[in-house]
Amino acid sequence: MFRRFGLSAAALLGAAALTTLTACGAAPDGAAAGGKVGAGASASAADFGGMKALVAAAEKEGRLNVIALPADWANYGELIKAFEAKYKIKVNSENPDASSADEIAAVKARKGQKRAPDVLDLGIAFARSGAAEGLFAPYKVEAFDKIADDQKDPEARWYNDYGGYVSIGCDAKRIKNCPGTFADLLKPEYKGKVALNGNPTKSGSAFGGVYAAALANKGSFADIQPGIDFFAKLRKSGNFIPVESTPATVEKGETPISIDWDYLNAGYADQFRGKGVDWKVSVPSDGVYAQYYSQAINKQAPNPAAARLWMEFLYSTEGQNLWLKGYARPVLLPGMTADGSADKGFVAKLPKVEGTPKFPASAELDKAKATLAENWDKALS
Repeated sequence: MFRRFGLSAAALLGAAALTTLTACGAAPDGAAAGGKVGAGASASAADFGGMKALVAAAEKEGRLNVIALPADWANYGELIKAFEAKYKIKVNSENPDASSADEIAAVKARKGQKRAPDVLDLGIAFARSGAAEGLFAPYKVEAFDKIADDQKDPEARWYNDYGGYVSIGCDAKRIKNCPGTFADLLKPEYKGKVALNGNPTKSGSAFGGVYAAALANKGSFADIQPGIDFFAKLRKSGNFIPVESTPATVEKGETPISIDWDYLNAGYADQFRGKGVDWKVSVPSDGVYAQYYSQAINKQAPNPAAARLWMEFLYSTEGQNLWLKGYARPVLLPGMTADGSADKGFVAKLPKVEGTPKFPASAELDKAKATLAENWDKALS
């Protein structure tokens, strides 16, 4: 499952601390309620005359186009169903296993078309580059001021949504002693057992896995090469296999050890309980790495009101708790924990984290991506 590049940020550390203590036609631009601005130029619910008017405008459109949202990724299946049930809007979900690059390509290729994506869930690197290219519409959700400054674009063209930690998932019915660290993965007993969720040159989760491995092997965010070398060594030993882990490969036992986001691995534990899979999840203490994804609205969204209502829904208490239910740490979790609106049962079920996550700067992220693009295939061949 190819998923999107992202960049972690400090609010996730706050969430971790809390949890350890206890992602054909012209686009319409009709007038918003009150005739203030067109729906496609509305920068807040107030431009529609309030949430009630925004809901009316969105329900009049009756449709929302989303892309790259797997139903089993951070509980997106339930989020989509809840949105459809709450509003008279049909969600058209296309290409759920697409990458961030695919999302950006769809925005560009389908400009002015009714089938263009309305909203995007992107890795932060793509959110920033897309904003720089002028692809996204500025829009401040009602909770915008509650999002930490380092979690959002000051012009509201994107803001972070949910995040998680690189983790090791393991089928305890097939693996006698599940690994808990990157160092453990080199043990001979794991020959032919270890997989990544995708190619790290294209997949955000796999990229995070290599970055975490670098941190576990005397590397840094300025030097991801030790992570590449680690996987080359793992491949040479026969432990690392060229099979991209997915729910299907996990269920079939083809990838009994999978390096992936903790919210995905935790979701597998629920999904396959009772199906012969005893999936255990651990966040490796020798390579603690956390990352967020981001939301954005297509500037040429064919359903601009529905796009904005979707964003309001995601950043509402209901939406944030539905991400939390999927084991993802929503961006508003620190504040929701403080005011009591976070579901305590969901918080208690989050995978436990030891150690402090580290966060790369943009320049370091760009360098790491370039290094991977140049060296990954050569190192693993």
